[in-house]
Amino acid sequence: MIMEKLSWIEYQGLGTFEKILYNIRRFLAAIPAFFVNVGKAIVRGVKSFACAVGRECRDLVMTLVEGSWRTKLSYLIMGFGNFTCGQIVRGAAFLLFEVVFIWYTVTTGAGWMSKLGTLGDVQAGEVYDAVLDTYVRVAGDDSFKILLFGGLSVVFCVAFIIAWRMNIKQSRENDEILKSGKRPQNFKADIHDLIDAKFHKTLLAIPLLGIFLFTVLPVLFMIVVAFTNYDGAHDGFSNLFTWVGWSNFSELFNSQKSNLGFAFKHILGWTLTWAFFATFSNYFLGIVVALLINKKGIKFKKIWRGILVLTSAVPQFISLMYMSKLFAKNGLVNGFLIKSGILDVPFDFWGNAASARILVILINVWIGIPYLMLIATGILMNIPDDLYESAKIDGANAVQAFMKITLPYMLFITGPYLLTSFIGNINNFNVIFLLTGGAIANPKLTVGGTSATDTDLLITWLYKITTGADSNFKLASVVGIMIFVVVAALSLIVYNVLPSNKNEEDFQ
Repeated sequence: MIMEKLSWIEYQGLGTFEKILYNIRRFLAAIPAFFVNVGKAIVRGVKSFACAVGRECRDLVMTLVEGSWRTKLSYLIMGFGNFTCGQIVRGAAFLLFEVVFIWYTVTTGAGWMSKLGTLGDVQAGEVYDAVLDTYVRVAGDDSFKILLFGGLSVVFCVAFIIAWRMNIKQSRENDEILKSGKRPQNFKADIHDLIDAKFHKTLLAIPLLGIFLFTVLPVLFMIVVAFTNYDGAHDGFSNLFTWVGWSNFSELFNSQKSNLGFAFKHILGWTLTWAFFATFSNYFLGIVVALLINKKGIKFKKIWRGILVLTSAVPQFISLMYMSKLFAKNGLVNGFLIKSGILDVPFDFWGNAASARILVILINVWIGIPYLMLIATGILMNIPDDLYESAKIDGANAVQAFMKITLPYMLFITGPYLLTSFIGNINNFNVIFLLTGGAIANPKLTVGGTSATDTDLLITWLYKITTGADSNFKLASVVGIMIFVVVAALSLIVYNVLPSNKNEEDFQ
């Protein structure tokens, strides 16, 4: 159960250490409550889905019994009810969809779906050709295509069921309209609605379709792959892959069975550590730089801001690769240290886990401060000067004014940004990969022939798993699912304790 929430005034009355303890307790208390709420939400979702299916089934039966002849024929001929009511375009769309679905299912879809259970059983091989007097390769099943097109065929079947239900529902609605003595809406009225009353649906249709095709379907495919043994040794063409159930997940959580569990925990720990420091170091230092530049008496403010903006305008590929070479064994830093007599031999900055991790955090600060400085500058200009004047009259010094006015205001405004920045740093591929691409791999983090370094994040590790010699797609899918679980859990927990979400009324 989440502890009682303090009002903003009560919260401001706490000391600095008490505030830290309060926020930690709120966060920790939110974790079990989050999982309890997730469990309840799943139960409610399953119950609601079952009830919805039951209602739809009852409605279908009642419609078949009580509906008109045109509605009953719509069960077999999609769009028939629309045709007989003058809705030619709607009826043609439903009928065309039905014809395409039947044609596709009979000619192609049924074949793909029939092999989904085994993902293929005809292995590719070679047979002797008497005419050519040689062995000729004969193609067999392709597990990848079976999984892909079989899955798409299942999605097509679901879409057909939804369209079929819409067709019956519209026919039933037309019956009700005709009984009331009115005429059903024609095509011209439909177009008018789509550009007027239902214009929001018109605008959202294409983005939603794009999200479904390019986000939802790939994610579903990744989830399905996690339950197979798809890898370099089982590519689906020369060697079929098949279903393996939960074995990939058990391998992830069983450190004694394989090295995968140990590697995942090790890399996950560093990923969260990196995301924390990369987010908050940029955030607070960006605020400090903005305060220094905006301070009264500072000259050439536009020049200082311009210099910082220019550093962020340089492409990351160039700046990060340059920094990587700068700290290499034969780089300028080692050359300077040796000539200065500080070192006798070059130091391997990227080969040492501690130095490499510190460097990527510091270099990320150099990259991230300009952007945060610009954000902070815009927010600082909107904080009323009266607050600072009142604090000064009450005897508050600069540090107290920052802790009591500036920082709370910044945290309230930028709370959602902090969350998205933290999630973005969990998946920050560029900084880690470009800086430490040549780092020495850690033998303890070897999984399936692919080794990770001590600075690898989950996202860069996932990249190495899929592009390595073994192309371990099944484990990459499992890791991808776990990244989603971690990111989703952290996002929901943190969002529910953000001042922007909890104390919005206090800033009205």
